[in-house]
Amino acid sequence: MAHSGDTMTVLVYSDDRNTREKVTLALGRRPAADAPRVEYFECATEPAVIGKMDKGGIDLVILDGEAAPAGGMGICRQLKDEIYRCPPVLVLVGRPQDAWLATWCRADAVVSHPLDPVTLAAAAADLLRKRAAARVPVS
Repeated sequence: MAHSGDTMTVLVYSDDRNTREKVTLALGRRPAADAPRVEYFECATEPAVIGKMDKGGIDLVILDGEAAPAGGMGICRQLKDEIYRCPPVLVLVGRPQDAWLATWCRADAVVSHPLDPVTLAAAAADLLRKRAAARVPVS
């Protein structure tokens, strides 16, 4: 994995720079006191997401379901279909009523716009804790 110590890598995808910034500001360097430190890799296009995911080293994927032309829900479904042991995916949806569709796309967590920093950080921290706990120690 491409992280040092307890640092984990979060990929943030949105075609909107402001949305990417809101996500990184909400999570900060550590989304919760007991969660690992994070570093970010930001993507504005679907090809950038796929390219980075193919290289590996991502611990959490946050996808904007409202992004265009490629929405985060479609990308989520593709990642879950194509990547063995795909890292957890959190999808940002336009309305709370869209959560069912994100779940159908196999998102591990869903947060709706407008983004609430506390809700987003809690969801991300939960997924990062589970990912850290699932790591197999290298001997």
